[in-house]
Amino acid sequence: MDINFLVREVIRLADEVGGFIRHEARTFDRARTEVKGKNDLVSYVDKESEAQIVARLSELLPQAGFIAEEGSGEEIPGGLNWIIDPLDGTTNFVHGLPIYAISIALAQGSQVLLGVVYEVSSKECFHAVRGGGAFLNDKPIRTSAVDSLAVSLVATGFPYQNDDLDKYMGLLKAFLLKTHGFRRIGSAAVDLAYVAAGRFEAFYEKNLNPWDIAAGVLLVEEAGGRVSDFRDGDTYLFGRELVASGHAQVHQELLAVIYDNFGNL
Repeated sequence: MDINFLVREVIRLADEVGGFIRHEARTFDRARTEVKGKNDLVSYVDKESEAQIVARLSELLPQAGFIAEEGSGEEIPGGLNWIIDPLDGTTNFVHGLPIYAISIALAQGSQVLLGVVYEVSSKECFHAVRGGGAFLNDKPIRTSAVDSLAVSLVATGFPYQNDDLDKYMGLLKAFLLKTHGFRRIGSAAVDLAYVAAGRFEAFYEKNLNPWDIAAGVLLVEEAGGRVSDFRDGDTYLFGRELVASGHAQVHQELLAVIYDNFGNL
């Protein structure tokens, strides 16, 4: 398996499918949107994008399974799998807000081997191969050198499941008082890519799925950052909670705020 060949092919594929998404965005009919759950939307664009991606990746690496948001393909438990979000930020797309991305990763078990996040509207393509660094449009990127939460710009998302909403909003208030600023842009894949590029100092969220974050976590790690679950463990890919940061000190301060205010959310 030539991982460098694979990542170049995935970049090419993301660019092609991104062209399809941009075309559909110009004439998108909101009536063709389905509701999977509260605040959780899916469109024909998600489904068609995933079909295109899965078809090409099946040819590219027939021995790999799939963990895909819209359910295409078959997973190989604990094995080699493509982890795909064909349109991360569907709500933004549906409302005409140009922040959404294609996220494609290849993982062996819980170890991500390659990751590509293609921000469709801007045509920014972030990619990484394990051990090979992180790149934006083929130029190397690094996480922020800021070493204090107090001067950090932090991103988050709001969980679709609202059972922890009061605690989550309380945590948001705590971070508002302890950071330089806060952003919620609606795509975990883009949030993580921006951490990798040093645009955000950190990102955290709960109730995430592996397709939301698989490519992005490798970007952050290969750009020099830290990734963990809320207890500073390594279950983040399938454990549904994530903290990512550009600097070890900021990471520890983030974890401390989570623990001090609400323990285990």
